[in-house]
Amino acid sequence: MPVDISVLADVLRQAAKSEIVPRFRRLEAHDVRRKSEASDLVTEADESAERFIKAEVERLVPQALFIGEETVASDPDLLGKLKDAELAVIVDPVDGTFNFASGIPAFGVMASVVYKGEAVAGIIYDPMSDDWVMAEKGSGAFMRRPDGQATRLAVAAAKPLEQMYGMASGAYFFDEERLRVLTNLAKVRFFASYRCSAQEYRTIASGHVDFVIYNKLMPWDHVAGSLIVQEAGGHVAKFDGSPYKPSEFSGGLLASTSRESWEILRREIIG
Repeated sequence: MPVDISVLADVLRQAAKSEIVPRFRRLEAHDVRRKSEASDLVTEADESAERFIKAEVERLVPQALFIGEETVASDPDLLGKLKDAELAVIVDPVDGTFNFASGIPAFGVMASVVYKGEAVAGIIYDPMSDDWVMAEKGSGAFMRRPDGQATRLAVAAAKPLEQMYGMASGAYFFDEERLRVLTNLAKVRFFASYRCSAQEYRTIASGHVDFVIYNKLMPWDHVAGSLIVQEAGGHVAKFDGSPYKPSEFSGGLLASTSRESWEILRREIIG
C-alpha cells in the first residue's frame, strides 16, 4: 500500500474535529456560498478541512497528486491529470454539504487512494459517530473505531426486486430518463436519498440497503465508496456494465449486493 491508510484515516478525523464539527450548526450566512445551483453549496468548513487534509497529505506522500473537490473547483485542469498519475489521493472534505449547512447530521469525510489508475484504498469517516468505514483492495471492508475495535462489513443477502430497499435520487437524471427511472423505482419496496453518498455507501456496505444508484460521477463522491462496497461483497459497475474507473466522469453508477441483483436492477430500474 503506497499510503498508510490508518494515518490517512486519522488525518480525516483530525480535520473533522478541528475544522468541521466546531462549525456544525454555527455557520453564519457569509460562511455558506452557492456553486452551480441552490442545493450545490460550499462552506467555510469544506474549504478549511480540505486545506488541512491537503497539507497533511503533501507532508505524508509528497509524490501523490492531490485531488480535492474544492481544489478542483478552483483548478478544473487537475481532474485531467488523474488518469496518468501513478499515485493520487482523492478527498471530499465534507460530503453532504447541503445537509451540513442545513444542520442535518448526515455528512461525512471521504478519501481514497488510487495507484496506477486503480482504487486501492477507501475511507469514509463519520464525524457524528466518530468512526470509519474503510477498505484496502483485497482485504475486506471494516467499521473501525478510535479505540481500535474493528468489525468486518458484509452487504445484505440478495432479495427479490419487490423486497429491495435502496438509495436513489432523480436529481441528475433528466427529461425522459428521469421519468422512466423514477417510475421504475416504484417496483422496489422502498427507496430514499440521504443527499450524501458517504452515508449511502456506508449504509449499503453495512448490509442495511440493497442498492445505490447515481447518475453523476465525480471521483471524490464514488471512488472510496465503490471500493468499500466491493470489498464488502457487493457488485459495482457503470450502467453499461463496464467497471467503474476513478478517471471516468461520465455515465451512471449502480451498486448492489450481488451481480445477479445488479442485473435485475439494471434491467428493471435503469431500463
